[in-house]
Amino acid sequence: MTADRLPEPVRSALGRVNHGVLVDFAELEAVRRRFDEDQASSLAAYLHAAQSPNTLRAYRSDWVAWSAWCAAEGRTSLPADPLDVAVYLATAADTLKPDGAPAFSPSTLDRKSAAIAAVHAANGLPSPTRSDVVRLTLRGIRRARRSLPRRKRPVLLQTLEALLAERPEPGWPTGVARRRDALLLLVGFAGALRRGELAGLALEDVTVDVDARSGEPLLLVGLGVTKTDQTGQHQQRVVLPRGSRRPTCPVCAFADWVDLLEVHREGGHAALLELLSAESAAEPSVHRCHTYRQPASARGPLFPSVSRHGRLGAVPMSGRAVADLVQRYAERAGLDPTLFGGHSLRAGFATQAALGGASDREIMRQGRWVNPRTVHRYIRTANPLEDNAVTRLGL
Repeated sequence: MTADRLPEPVRSALGRVNHGVLVDFAELEAVRRRFDEDQASSLAAYLHAAQSPNTLRAYRSDWVAWSAWCAAEGRTSLPADPLDVAVYLATAADTLKPDGAPAFSPSTLDRKSAAIAAVHAANGLPSPTRSDVVRLTLRGIRRARRSLPRRKRPVLLQTLEALLAERPEPGWPTGVARRRDALLLLVGFAGALRRGELAGLALEDVTVDVDARSGEPLLLVGLGVTKTDQTGQHQQRVVLPRGSRRPTCPVCAFADWVDLLEVHREGGHAALLELLSAESAAEPSVHRCHTYRQPASARGPLFPSVSRHGRLGAVPMSGRAVADLVQRYAERAGLDPTLFGGHSLRAGFATQAALGGASDREIMRQGRWVNPRTVHRYIRTANPLEDNAVTRLGL
Protein backbone atom coordinates (compact mmCIF):
# COMPACT_ATOMS: atom_id res chain seq x y z
CA MET A 1 0.00 0.00 0.00
CA THR A 2 1.33 3.45 -0.90
CA ALA A 3 0.80 6.61 1.11
CA ASP A 4 -1.78 8.06 -1.27
CA ARG A 5 -3.97 4.94 -0.90
CA LEU A 6 -4.21 5.18 2.88
CA PRO A 7 -7.53 6.30 4.39
CA GLU A 8 -7.62 10.06 4.84
CA PRO A 9 -7.68 10.00 8.69
CA VAL A 10 -4.67 7.70 8.77
CA ARG A 11 -2.81 9.69 6.12
CA SER A 12 -3.39 12.90 8.05
CA ALA A 13 -2.31 11.29 11.29
CA LEU A 14 1.00 10.21 9.80
CA GLY A 15 2.13 13.80 9.68
CA ARG A 16 4.71 15.49 7.52
CA VAL A 17 7.73 13.97 9.23
CA ASN A 18 6.65 10.36 8.84
CA HIS A 19 5.36 10.81 5.32
CA GLY A 20 8.53 12.56 4.23
CA VAL A 21 10.80 9.85 5.55
CA LEU A 22 8.81 6.97 4.09
CA VAL A 23 8.84 8.26 0.50
CA ASP A 24 12.53 7.77 -0.24
CA PHE A 25 14.46 9.46 2.56
CA ALA A 26 14.07 12.74 0.66
CA GLU A 27 12.80 14.65 3.70
CA LEU A 28 15.19 13.96 6.53
CA GLU A 29 13.65 16.26 9.09
CA ALA A 30 16.29 15.72 11.76
CA VAL A 31 18.94 16.70 9.22
CA ARG A 32 17.05 19.71 7.89
CA ARG A 33 16.78 21.20 11.37
CA ARG A 34 20.58 21.27 11.65
CA PHE A 35 21.84 21.71 8.07
CA ASP A 36 20.90 23.70 4.99
CA GLU A 37 18.84 22.41 2.05
CA ASP A 38 21.81 21.46 -0.15
CA GLN A 39 23.47 19.47 2.61
CA ALA A 40 20.26 17.65 3.45
CA SER A 41 19.57 16.91 -0.22
CA SER A 42 23.08 15.52 -0.73
CA LEU A 43 22.68 13.20 2.24
CA ALA A 44 19.27 12.05 1.02
CA ALA A 45 20.64 11.30 -2.46
CA TYR A 46 23.46 9.11 -1.15
CA LEU A 47 21.20 7.31 1.31
CA HIS A 48 18.88 6.61 -1.60
CA ALA A 49 21.78 5.23 -3.66
CA ALA A 50 22.82 2.90 -0.82
CA GLN A 51 19.90 0.57 -1.56
CA SER A 52 18.72 -1.06 -4.76
CA PRO A 53 15.47 0.30 -6.30
CA ASN A 54 13.67 -2.95 -5.44
CA THR A 55 14.75 -2.72 -1.81
CA LEU A 56 13.67 0.91 -1.61
CA ARG A 57 10.25 0.11 -3.02
CA ALA A 58 9.79 -2.66 -0.48
CA TYR A 59 11.00 -0.45 2.38
CA ARG A 60 8.60 2.34 1.39
CA SER A 61 5.67 -0.06 1.48
CA ASP A 62 6.81 -1.50 4.82
CA TRP A 63 7.27 1.96 6.33
CA VAL A 64 3.79 3.03 5.23
CA ALA A 65 2.29 -0.05 6.88
CA TRP A 66 4.25 0.55 10.09
CA SER A 67 3.34 4.26 10.19
CA ALA A 68 -0.35 3.49 9.56
CA TRP A 69 -0.36 0.94 12.39
CA CYS A 70 1.25 3.47 14.74
CA ALA A 71 -1.29 6.11 13.77
CA ALA A 72 -4.18 3.74 14.40
CA GLU A 73 -2.73 2.58 17.74
CA GLY A 74 -1.65 6.01 18.94
CA ARG A 75 2.04 5.05 18.87
CA THR A 76 5.09 6.94 17.64
CA SER A 77 6.71 5.56 14.51
CA LEU A 78 9.88 7.70 14.64
CA PRO A 79 11.65 7.28 16.96
CA ALA A 80 9.98 3.96 17.69
CA ASP A 81 9.72 2.15 20.99
CA PRO A 82 11.20 -1.39 20.68
CA LEU A 83 8.18 -2.88 22.46
CA ASP A 84 5.86 -1.24 19.91
CA VAL A 85 7.89 -2.78 17.08
CA ALA A 86 7.74 -6.22 18.71
CA VAL A 87 3.96 -6.01 19.14
CA TYR A 88 3.57 -4.82 15.53
CA LEU A 89 5.58 -7.76 14.20
CA ALA A 90 3.67 -10.22 16.38
CA THR A 91 0.37 -8.79 15.16
CA ALA A 92 1.52 -9.03 11.56
CA ALA A 93 2.61 -12.64 12.14
CA ASP A 94 -0.92 -13.50 13.34
CA THR A 95 -2.58 -11.85 10.32
CA LEU A 96 -4.20 -14.42 8.04
CA LYS A 97 -5.28 -14.48 4.41
CA PRO A 98 -8.91 -15.36 3.53
CA ASP A 99 -7.85 -18.98 3.03
CA GLY A 100 -6.41 -19.14 6.55
CA ALA A 101 -2.74 -19.06 5.54
CA PRO A 102 -0.36 -16.55 7.20
CA ALA A 103 -0.38 -13.23 5.38
CA PHE A 104 3.34 -12.65 5.96
CA SER A 105 6.25 -15.08 5.85
CA PRO A 106 9.07 -14.87 8.41
CA SER A 107 11.35 -13.43 5.71
CA THR A 108 8.80 -10.68 4.99
CA LEU A 109 8.62 -9.85 8.69
CA ASP A 110 12.43 -9.68 8.77
CA ARG A 111 12.25 -7.20 5.91
CA LYS A 112 9.63 -5.11 7.74
CA SER A 113 11.99 -4.95 10.69
CA ALA A 114 14.86 -3.98 8.39
CA ALA A 115 12.78 -1.17 6.87
CA ILE A 116 12.10 0.30 10.29
CA ALA A 117 15.80 0.07 11.10
CA ALA A 118 16.76 1.71 7.78
CA VAL A 119 14.55 4.75 8.33
CA HIS A 120 15.89 5.21 11.84
CA ALA A 121 19.44 4.97 10.51
CA ALA A 122 18.66 7.53 7.80
CA ASN A 123 17.60 9.94 10.53
CA GLY A 124 20.64 9.30 12.70
CA LEU A 125 18.59 7.47 15.32
CA PRO A 126 19.39 4.19 17.11
CA SER A 127 17.53 1.23 15.69
CA PRO A 128 14.75 -0.19 17.89
CA THR A 129 15.06 -3.52 16.08
CA ARG A 130 18.38 -4.30 17.76
CA SER A 131 16.70 -4.72 21.11
CA ASP A 132 16.28 -8.18 22.60
CA VAL A 133 12.49 -7.97 22.57
CA VAL A 134 12.39 -7.50 18.77
CA ARG A 135 15.05 -10.11 18.03
CA LEU A 136 13.40 -12.68 20.30
CA THR A 137 10.00 -11.97 18.76
CA LEU A 138 11.32 -12.66 15.26
CA ARG A 139 13.08 -15.79 16.49
CA GLY A 140 9.87 -16.98 18.11
CA ILE A 141 7.93 -16.41 14.88
CA ARG A 142 10.43 -18.48 12.91
CA ARG A 143 10.35 -21.30 15.47
CA ALA A 144 6.55 -21.26 15.63
CA ARG A 145 6.25 -21.54 11.88
CA ARG A 146 8.92 -24.26 11.58
CA SER A 147 8.50 -24.41 7.83
CA LEU A 148 11.16 -24.55 5.14
CA PRO A 149 11.30 -21.54 2.82
CA ARG A 150 9.40 -22.08 -0.40
CA ARG A 151 11.89 -22.22 -3.23
CA LYS A 152 11.08 -22.11 -6.90
CA ARG A 153 11.64 -25.27 -8.87
CA PRO A 154 14.84 -25.20 -10.95
CA VAL A 155 14.64 -25.07 -14.74
CA LEU A 156 16.83 -27.97 -15.85
CA LEU A 157 18.07 -28.36 -19.41
CA GLN A 158 15.12 -30.50 -20.46
CA THR A 159 12.72 -27.96 -18.96
CA LEU A 160 14.57 -25.11 -20.64
CA GLU A 161 14.10 -26.77 -24.03
CA ALA A 162 10.40 -27.21 -23.25
CA LEU A 163 10.10 -23.49 -22.43
CA LEU A 164 11.93 -22.51 -25.62
CA ALA A 165 9.54 -24.67 -27.63
CA GLU A 166 6.60 -22.62 -26.31
CA ARG A 167 7.81 -19.28 -27.66
CA PRO A 168 5.59 -17.41 -30.15
CA GLU A 169 5.76 -18.36 -33.80
CA PRO A 170 8.36 -16.78 -36.16
CA GLY A 171 7.21 -13.95 -38.38
CA TRP A 172 5.36 -10.75 -37.73
CA PRO A 173 4.56 -9.59 -35.07
CA THR A 174 5.35 -12.46 -32.71
CA GLY A 175 8.92 -12.92 -33.97
CA VAL A 176 10.11 -9.96 -31.92
CA ALA A 177 9.23 -11.54 -28.58
CA ARG A 178 10.38 -14.93 -29.87
CA ARG A 179 13.95 -13.70 -30.42
CA ARG A 180 14.12 -11.66 -27.22
CA ASP A 181 12.76 -14.44 -25.04
CA ALA A 182 15.14 -17.04 -26.47
CA LEU A 183 18.11 -14.88 -25.49
CA LEU A 184 16.65 -14.06 -22.07
CA LEU A 185 16.06 -17.72 -21.17
CA LEU A 186 19.49 -18.83 -22.39
CA VAL A 187 21.41 -15.98 -20.74
CA GLY A 188 19.48 -16.38 -17.49
CA PHE A 189 20.14 -20.13 -17.42
CA ALA A 190 23.75 -20.31 -18.63
CA GLY A 191 24.76 -17.14 -16.77
CA ALA A 192 23.03 -18.10 -13.51
CA LEU A 193 21.59 -14.59 -13.39
CA ARG A 194 19.06 -13.25 -10.94
CA ARG A 195 15.93 -11.77 -12.45
CA GLY A 196 16.98 -8.24 -11.49
CA GLU A 197 20.37 -8.75 -13.11
CA LEU A 198 18.70 -9.91 -16.31
CA ALA A 199 16.35 -6.95 -16.36
CA GLY A 200 19.23 -4.52 -15.77
CA LEU A 201 21.44 -5.68 -18.64
CA ALA A 202 22.25 -3.25 -21.45
CA LEU A 203 23.47 -4.06 -24.94
CA GLU A 204 26.83 -2.53 -24.17
CA ASP A 205 27.24 -4.96 -21.26
CA VAL A 206 27.52 -7.91 -23.68
CA THR A 207 30.58 -8.51 -25.85
CA VAL A 208 31.17 -11.21 -28.45
CA ASP A 209 34.66 -12.64 -27.93
CA VAL A 210 36.65 -15.73 -28.84
CA ASP A 211 37.97 -18.46 -26.57
CA ALA A 212 41.77 -18.26 -26.90
CA ARG A 213 42.16 -22.03 -26.51
CA SER A 214 39.43 -23.40 -28.78
CA GLY A 215 38.82 -20.49 -31.11
CA GLU A 216 35.07 -20.82 -30.40
CA PRO A 217 32.97 -17.65 -30.03
CA LEU A 218 31.57 -16.75 -26.61
CA LEU A 219 29.68 -13.99 -24.85
CA LEU A 220 31.15 -11.91 -22.05
CA VAL A 221 28.37 -10.42 -19.93
CA GLY A 222 29.36 -7.60 -17.59
CA LEU A 223 27.29 -7.08 -14.46
CA GLY A 224 26.93 -3.81 -12.63
CA VAL A 225 25.47 -3.69 -9.14
CA THR A 226 24.51 -7.18 -7.97
CA LYS A 227 23.17 -8.71 -4.77
CA THR A 228 26.68 -9.71 -3.68
CA ASP A 229 28.38 -6.57 -5.06
CA GLN A 230 26.13 -3.66 -4.10
CA THR A 231 28.63 -1.00 -5.22
CA GLY A 232 29.68 -2.64 -8.50
CA GLN A 233 33.36 -2.22 -7.60
CA HIS A 234 34.37 -5.77 -8.49
CA GLN A 235 33.05 -5.53 -12.06
CA GLN A 236 31.66 -9.05 -12.05
CA ARG A 237 31.08 -10.75 -15.36
CA VAL A 238 30.04 -14.15 -16.61
CA VAL A 239 31.08 -16.01 -19.74
CA LEU A 240 28.61 -17.86 -21.96
CA PRO A 241 30.19 -20.32 -24.40
CA ARG A 242 28.87 -21.34 -27.79
CA GLY A 243 26.16 -23.96 -27.50
CA SER A 244 26.59 -27.40 -29.05
CA ARG A 245 23.23 -27.00 -30.82
CA ARG A 246 21.81 -23.96 -32.60
CA PRO A 247 18.53 -23.73 -30.58
CA THR A 248 20.40 -23.58 -27.26
CA CYS A 249 23.39 -21.46 -28.35
CA PRO A 250 23.50 -18.15 -26.42
CA VAL A 251 25.85 -16.58 -28.99
CA CYS A 252 23.51 -17.35 -31.89
CA ALA A 253 20.52 -16.07 -29.90
CA PHE A 254 22.41 -12.84 -29.18
CA ALA A 255 23.28 -12.41 -32.86
CA ASP A 256 19.66 -12.97 -33.90
CA TRP A 257 18.38 -10.45 -31.37
CA VAL A 258 20.96 -7.72 -32.02
CA ASP A 259 20.36 -7.99 -35.78
CA LEU A 260 16.69 -7.30 -35.13
CA LEU A 261 17.49 -4.34 -32.88
CA GLU A 262 19.84 -2.89 -35.48
CA VAL A 263 17.19 -3.16 -38.20
CA HIS A 264 14.76 -1.37 -35.92
CA ARG A 265 17.29 1.34 -35.05
CA GLU A 266 18.10 2.07 -38.68
CA GLY A 267 14.69 1.63 -40.30
CA GLY A 268 12.15 1.81 -37.52
CA HIS A 269 8.95 -0.16 -37.21
CA ALA A 270 8.45 -0.56 -40.98
CA ALA A 271 11.88 -2.16 -41.45
CA LEU A 272 11.16 -4.52 -38.58
CA LEU A 273 7.90 -5.58 -40.14
CA GLU A 274 9.63 -6.25 -43.47
CA LEU A 275 12.39 -8.32 -41.81
CA LEU A 276 10.05 -10.56 -39.85
CA SER A 277 7.46 -10.93 -42.59
CA ALA A 278 10.11 -12.66 -44.69
CA GLU A 279 11.23 -14.86 -41.79
CA SER A 280 10.94 -18.59 -42.37
CA ALA A 281 8.79 -20.67 -40.08
CA ALA A 282 11.50 -23.34 -40.04
CA GLU A 283 13.86 -23.22 -37.07
CA PRO A 284 17.45 -22.54 -38.29
CA SER A 285 19.82 -25.40 -37.51
CA VAL A 286 23.15 -23.96 -38.67
CA HIS A 287 25.27 -21.95 -36.24
CA ARG A 288 25.95 -18.38 -37.26
CA CYS A 289 28.09 -17.28 -34.32
CA HIS A 290 31.44 -17.97 -36.06
CA THR A 291 30.72 -15.30 -38.68
CA TYR A 292 28.88 -12.79 -36.47
CA ARG A 293 30.35 -9.33 -35.99
CA GLN A 294 28.83 -7.25 -33.21
CA PRO A 295 27.88 -3.70 -34.29
CA ALA A 296 29.70 -1.00 -32.37
CA SER A 297 26.56 1.16 -32.25
CA ALA A 298 24.52 -1.31 -30.19
CA ARG A 299 23.26 0.51 -27.10
CA GLY A 300 20.18 0.54 -24.89
CA PRO A 301 18.44 -2.11 -22.78
CA LEU A 302 19.26 -5.68 -23.77
CA PHE A 303 15.74 -6.81 -22.94
CA PRO A 304 13.29 -4.00 -23.72
CA SER A 305 9.58 -4.39 -23.32
CA VAL A 306 7.73 -5.74 -26.38
CA SER A 307 4.04 -5.16 -27.05
CA ARG A 308 1.75 -7.83 -28.47
CA HIS A 309 1.84 -5.86 -31.72
CA GLY A 310 5.61 -6.32 -32.01
CA ARG A 311 6.55 -2.79 -30.98
CA LEU A 312 9.78 -2.36 -29.05
CA GLY A 313 9.61 -0.23 -25.92
CA ALA A 314 12.22 2.27 -24.82
CA VAL A 315 12.40 0.92 -21.27
CA PRO A 316 13.80 -2.42 -20.10
CA MET A 317 11.71 -5.25 -18.75
CA SER A 318 11.27 -5.31 -15.00
CA GLY A 319 12.38 -8.12 -12.75
CA ARG A 320 8.74 -8.96 -12.19
CA ALA A 321 8.22 -9.21 -15.96
CA VAL A 322 11.12 -11.69 -16.17
CA ALA A 323 9.45 -13.90 -13.55
CA ASP A 324 6.10 -13.62 -15.34
CA LEU A 325 7.75 -14.66 -18.60
CA VAL A 326 9.17 -17.85 -17.07
CA GLN A 327 5.83 -18.68 -15.48
CA ARG A 328 3.95 -18.02 -18.71
CA TYR A 329 6.12 -20.41 -20.71
CA ALA A 330 5.99 -22.99 -17.92
CA GLU A 331 2.19 -22.94 -18.07
CA ARG A 332 2.22 -23.29 -21.86
CA ALA A 333 4.52 -26.29 -21.46
CA GLY A 334 1.98 -27.96 -19.19
CA LEU A 335 3.83 -27.24 -15.95
CA ASP A 336 2.48 -25.67 -12.77
CA PRO A 337 3.43 -21.99 -13.18
CA THR A 338 3.33 -21.34 -9.43
CA LEU A 339 6.34 -23.64 -8.99
CA PHE A 340 8.53 -21.54 -11.29
CA GLY A 341 9.78 -17.97 -11.34
CA GLY A 342 12.70 -15.74 -12.21
CA HIS A 343 14.99 -17.58 -9.77
CA SER A 344 14.25 -20.89 -11.52
CA LEU A 345 16.82 -20.09 -14.20
CA ARG A 346 19.60 -19.43 -11.68
CA ALA A 347 18.62 -22.45 -9.59
CA GLY A 348 18.47 -24.52 -12.77
CA PHE A 349 22.05 -23.65 -13.66
CA ALA A 350 23.37 -24.79 -10.29
CA THR A 351 21.33 -27.98 -10.25
CA GLN A 352 22.10 -28.92 -13.86
CA ALA A 353 25.80 -28.18 -13.37
CA ALA A 354 25.82 -30.40 -10.26
CA LEU A 355 24.15 -33.18 -12.22
CA GLY A 356 26.88 -32.77 -14.85
CA GLY A 357 29.61 -33.28 -12.26
CA ALA A 358 30.71 -29.65 -11.77
CA SER A 359 32.57 -28.93 -8.54
CA ASP A 360 31.41 -26.50 -5.87
CA ARG A 361 34.12 -24.06 -6.91
CA GLU A 362 33.06 -24.14 -10.57
CA ILE A 363 29.40 -23.58 -9.72
CA MET A 364 30.20 -20.77 -7.28
CA ARG A 365 32.43 -19.00 -9.81
CA GLN A 366 29.81 -18.74 -12.54
CA GLY A 367 26.94 -18.07 -10.14
CA ARG A 368 28.99 -15.65 -7.99
CA TRP A 369 27.90 -17.41 -4.82
CA VAL A 370 29.97 -16.57 -1.77
CA ASN A 371 28.49 -19.14 0.60
CA PRO A 372 29.18 -22.81 -0.21
CA ARG A 373 26.14 -23.85 1.81
CA THR A 374 23.89 -22.24 -0.78
CA VAL A 375 25.46 -24.31 -3.55
CA HIS A 376 25.26 -27.46 -1.44
CA ARG A 377 21.48 -27.11 -1.30
CA TYR A 378 21.33 -27.27 -5.08
CA ILE A 379 23.72 -30.23 -5.20
CA ARG A 380 21.63 -32.16 -2.68
CA THR A 381 18.58 -31.45 -4.80
CA ALA A 382 20.34 -32.70 -7.93
CA ASN A 383 21.74 -35.91 -6.47
CA PRO A 384 21.03 -36.55 -2.76
CA LEU A 385 23.18 -39.70 -2.81
CA GLU A 386 26.30 -37.91 -4.05
CA ASP A 387 29.09 -38.14 -1.44
CA ASN A 388 26.55 -39.55 1.03
CA ALA A 389 27.71 -42.20 3.54
CA VAL A 390 24.31 -43.87 3.40
CA THR A 391 25.48 -45.63 0.21
CA ARG A 392 28.11 -47.47 2.28
CA LEU A 393 25.73 -49.00 4.83
CA GLY A 394 25.34 -52.24 2.91
CA LEU A 395 21.53 -52.24 3.06
